[in-house]
Amino acid sequence: MSAPRIVVTGIGWVTPLGTGIDEVWNQLLASASGMAPITRFDASTFPTTFAAEVRNYNVDHFVANPSAHANAGLNSAYALGAAVQAWRCAGFDKSPPRNMRRVGLYLGAGEGVLDSAHFFETNISSWDTSSQRCDGRRWIQAALQKLSAKCEVEQEPNMPLAHIAHELGIKGPSSNCLTACAASTQALGEAFSILRRGDTDVMMAGGTHTMIHPLGVTGFNRLTALSTFKGDPTKASRPFSIDRDGFVMGEGSGMIVLETLDHALARGANILGEVVGYGSSADAFRITDIQPDGRGAAAAMTQALSQAEIDPHALRGDGRAPIDYISAHGTGTKENDSIETTAVKRVFGEQAPRIPMSSIKGMMGHLIAAAGAVEFITCILAIRDGMLPPTINYDRPDPELDLDYVPNVARKTPVDVCLSNSFGFGGQNDTVIVRRFEK
Repeated sequence: MSAPRIVVTGIGWVTPLGTGIDEVWNQLLASASGMAPITRFDASTFPTTFAAEVRNYNVDHFVANPSAHANAGLNSAYALGAAVQAWRCAGFDKSPPRNMRRVGLYLGAGEGVLDSAHFFETNISSWDTSSQRCDGRRWIQAALQKLSAKCEVEQEPNMPLAHIAHELGIKGPSSNCLTACAASTQALGEAFSILRRGDTDVMMAGGTHTMIHPLGVTGFNRLTALSTFKGDPTKASRPFSIDRDGFVMGEGSGMIVLETLDHALARGANILGEVVGYGSSADAFRITDIQPDGRGAAAAMTQALSQAEIDPHALRGDGRAPIDYISAHGTGTKENDSIETTAVKRVFGEQAPRIPMSSIKGMMGHLIAAAGAVEFITCILAIRDGMLPPTINYDRPDPELDLDYVPNVARKTPVDVCLSNSFGFGGQNDTVIVRRFEK
C-alpha cells in the first residue's frame, strides 16, 4: 500500500514585514526591509544595534479569548497569530475537523530564554554593557521579584504548542523540536512523515522564535555570527555578497496546515501545494561550524530529492531544470553562503547554475527556529504567483559564489517545484520539497 499524498491547505505568518499573507508577500516582492534600530532594550553599546523586530502586533486580534493567553510570551504570541491565520486559511475556522484527536501539532519552537526583555530594561543596573557581563545574583533577585509562576512556565519551549492546542482545540500528537535554525523545517518534515504513516489526518506544523534581547544579541555577537554593519540597517544583511559579515536577528512565526489528500478532497479544501520530499542529516562536525565540503547539507537535499523521485541531474520534458527554485538558508555569514553554494553544486552538478536560489533573510532577518517555516511559505506563494523573491543588497558579487541568486529584484518565472533548505548550529540539516498540486 502506497503512502498517502500530503498537501498544504493553510499558511500563516507573523514577521518583521507584517502579518497578512499577501501583505508580507508583496513586501518581499518589492525588496522591502524590516531592519531597523533595536527598540526592545538599549543596544547603543552593543556591537550590533539593529534587528528585524515584529512591530505593532497584538495577539488579542487573533484569539477568541485573550484572557486565556494573558501570560503568553512572545514565542507563544507569535505562534498563536500565525496558527490562527493558517487555520482560517485552511477553512477550519468555519468547519473544523470532525475528529480533533486526528489533528496534531509539530513545532520547531525556540527556547523561551527570558524573551521578556523588560527584565533587562527595568533592571539594567545589573547589566554591564561595557564588558557585556551580567551580575547574576542581582539579576536573579530582580527576576524573582518580577516573575510569576505562570511567567516561568512560559519559558518552556513547548508552551506555544499548549497555547495553540487550547485555542484551536487540537487534541492529537503534539511535539516540539529544538534544532536551532533548522527547527521549523524539521517540524514540517516530521509532520509530513506522521501524516504519511497514517497517524493523523491533519497536522499544524511550523515554528516560532524571538531572541531579540540582550542575551540573544550578546550570544550571537560572541559567536561572530551577527552583522556589525555601521551604516543603514536595511543594508546590513547581504547574503552571498562578497562583503557579507553576518546575519541580522529577526523574529516571528510561520505555520502551515498539512493534511492527507483524501481528507482535503473530502472536505473540498483549497489545496495550495503538495509536499513530496523531506531529508534530514547531521554533519557530525564542529558544534558551531558547517562541514566545509557541504556533505551534510548535500545529504539532506539528496534524501529529499530521492523521496520526491526527482533526478537532480536530469532536465524535465520541457527542458527546465529539475527544481524551479531553491529557498536558500542564506544567512549572510561567510561560511554558510559559501558552503551552501558548494552543497547545491554537489547535488545538482551541471544543473546547479540553471536553478534560481535566493535568501529572504536579507529582508526580514533570520527568524532562527521560525526561519524555515516562513521560507517554506514563500515557496508556496512562489508557486501560486510564478514569482521569486530576491536576494537584496546583492551589490558586490563574490566571484567564488557563481550561482543564480535572484539579485535585488523579484523575478517572474514559471514555478512548479521548490526546495527549501535549513541548517542549524550543531550540524543539523533539513530540506523539504513542495510542488504544484495536480490530481
